[in-house]
Amino acid sequence: MKNKIKNILRKSARVARLAVLPCALMLTTQSCQDVLDEKVISNLSNDYINTPKGFNDAVSAAYGYLRTYYAQEMGMTMSQMGTDTYTNGADGSYKKYNQYTSNLDGFDNWVRTLWREFYKGINTCNAIIDRSSQIEGLSASDISSGVAQAKALRALYYFTLVQHYGGLDLRTEETNGPITEITRSTEQAVYDQIIKDFNDAYNDLPANGGEWGRFTQMAVDGFLCKVYITRATRDFGSAADYATAESYGKKVINNYDRALVDDFADLFQLGNDQNTEAVFSLQFSYDLLSAGGFGNRWHLYYLMEYDTQPGMSRVLEVGRPWKRLRPTNYTYNQVMVNRDVDARFDKSFKKVFYATKTGTFPTFLDKSKPSITVAAGDTAIFMPGYEMSEEERAKRPYQVYTPSMYQEKQFGVLAKFLDPLRASINEVQGGRDFVLIRLADIHLLVAECLIQQGKAAEAVEHINLVRRRAAYPGHEAEMEITADQATMEFIYDERARELLGEGHRWTDLKRWGNLVERVKAYNPEGAPNIQDKHMYRPIPQEQIDLVDGGSSAFPQNPGY
Repeated sequence: MKNKIKNILRKSARVARLAVLPCALMLTTQSCQDVLDEKVISNLSNDYINTPKGFNDAVSAAYGYLRTYYAQEMGMTMSQMGTDTYTNGADGSYKKYNQYTSNLDGFDNWVRTLWREFYKGINTCNAIIDRSSQIEGLSASDISSGVAQAKALRALYYFTLVQHYGGLDLRTEETNGPITEITRSTEQAVYDQIIKDFNDAYNDLPANGGEWGRFTQMAVDGFLCKVYITRATRDFGSAADYATAESYGKKVINNYDRALVDDFADLFQLGNDQNTEAVFSLQFSYDLLSAGGFGNRWHLYYLMEYDTQPGMSRVLEVGRPWKRLRPTNYTYNQVMVNRDVDARFDKSFKKVFYATKTGTFPTFLDKSKPSITVAAGDTAIFMPGYEMSEEERAKRPYQVYTPSMYQEKQFGVLAKFLDPLRASINEVQGGRDFVLIRLADIHLLVAECLIQQGKAAEAVEHINLVRRRAAYPGHEAEMEITADQATMEFIYDERARELLGEGHRWTDLKRWGNLVERVKAYNPEGAPNIQDKHMYRPIPQEQIDLVDGGSSAFPQNPGY
């Protein structure tokens, strides 16, 4: 049995303002059964990191800041809302990320929080790197491993930030006190540092294996594939970046023990987090006492309001519906097609909701009959994901909700992240791992690189591997495409089919340069207001205000 990590409660050694990168955080760590396992430690001095135990604990703590964004509402909002595949549901305070209204500005909470928390992570990494030469009592290999993990983490923090904000305060040394003389680096300089950090980390990391949840050479190769394919689309990038991204992606595919799981549904089965397809994952815990407020919460956001529907109430198996994200018509009608051959719709969406009450209830959305009579355990709602005639719906003893009926409270439910192992029906903290990179993602990135280099025939090999796995048994050949079909337009749809809701879409659209175009085409709520400026997030205004010289020294992104 896999031991899940105890997530991090962080204790800052010093308090700093936003313009200052805060000091490293200290936690103690114990490893067991190849899993990154963390314990809470408090009341620690800033010198603790200079001890062998403190150094190792700081390395573990450096991973914790990833959990402030990934698998949280902030990460969901900034990676999925305001795209072609998802629009806003009924609830939540951050619909501005979907509607691109004027209050999406430098005062926004998520804009400020991502900046602040990831710079804390960066400074923790800087402290580990800077102080490594002072550590006595640890082997050289333990120290070099800690430094390598810190460099890889620093690269990941900067890569996430640069995609959202562009040029940053590029800082590679520990900050111990207020610094207000700060300037924005170029975006190119940030990418150069990211690449340098990943490459510097590589040799001192294990190839694969070790403690699950820590950086490996395989994970670095995966992220370098993403970094270079993204860099290729920047004005300082080049076509050579596609070839480089391709080479890193092929290393992940060919040089390690990764393989596509046999059944697409297996990717999302409870207890199968450490499957053969996962390249880099964050771990979470069901131990609420040590969760530190950062359980995996993505089970909340894709759920419709099912618990107010006729014959139904809230159940642990389905979860607590926060109604944040609603699929667009593009997702139903253009992405999830060929459903008699391609199993990904059926294996991604929840189609059946069961009654929890017995009785006769007036219908709600499906007016093909005035009422339904159900017993607990009967089907109460069927959501086929396509239109069904009123005559056909009337034959069914339950309600049939079709896409034309969907609204902000009732819509297609992505089931990938449901977590019935939570402590109670209303518990928001989940314990499932969150996958940042999996092998199918890499295959599609390599295919994209090959298409961009005019090598469609080779790209097809990677695309068809993914598509054959997605087929219903016996339909594998029908899922294959030919070289003339291997276009970027096909990649747009295929990445949506394979990776729907997994946190890639906003950065994909930004990389492709078609965020504005596709939101206008496919997201009616976002279409009226989205502008070219929304290819970047605003810089937090308080960051600018705390810098000597203000906006002249640290300028806001254009248009904000």
